[in-house]
Amino acid sequence: MKAYFVSPVAYVVLTVFLFLCGFFFYGILTAVVQNTMMQSQFGQGAQPINVPEIVCRSFFGTTSVVLLFMIPMLTMGLFAEEKKRGTIELLLTTPVGNFSAMMGKYLASLSFLVVMFLGSFVTISALFIYGQPEWKPILGAYLGLILYGAALLAVGLFISTLTENQIVAVVITFGLILVLWLVESFSAGAQGVAKDVLSYLSVIGHLDDFIKGVIDTGHIIYYVTFAFVGLFLTYRSLESMRWKS
Repeated sequence: MKAYFVSPVAYVVLTVFLFLCGFFFYGILTAVVQNTMMQSQFGQGAQPINVPEIVCRSFFGTTSVVLLFMIPMLTMGLFAEEKKRGTIELLLTTPVGNFSAMMGKYLASLSFLVVMFLGSFVTISALFIYGQPEWKPILGAYLGLILYGAALLAVGLFISTLTENQIVAVVITFGLILVLWLVESFSAGAQGVAKDVLSYLSVIGHLDDFIKGVIDTGHIIYYVTFAFVGLFLTYRSLESMRWKS
């Protein structure tokens, strides 16, 4: 965690993320309120509209897109910077061990992600001040975003072990998670088992239920398994570096 805050990365990422959260929240809330007022003016307001629910769903959906750009920045220097500075050999030969070093960096990035979400809750708190939204769906959405972010962080951590250039790490990580994010759209042209497999592999497809307030153990298992695979590949990559050194 200290390594994040001794560089401008943490401050830039946190500032940009919170700015985008506030910007999109304001835009979504304004659009929903204006749409509600227009419906009432034209006599279409017979059915009550749950404004907080609509705003929250749109907000969390937009936040998942913003994380596609933020997460590569959190993981780009975790091991790439060590390799660039030449301190990776020192790290790999310490008594700490590869697993502890890997988990230390991973948990630090995950903790920073939680800090980002806590900051974004300040924006959501406006709904509690001026309305009475259901807190359980919001809590479920944040749980889904944490699991979603944990899976993507594991991917970024693995990519960071493959290069010493942080820009390359960012580009590859972003490209890979973008493919995993869009893989569900690729399933539109598939049929049978292939369609089911592509739909299951989509990282965003498992987030939809969380955003709706539905917590499914199947989705939790998917994200935990995804993160485990990313960490396993990271560990094997570190082992190969130790062997080469």
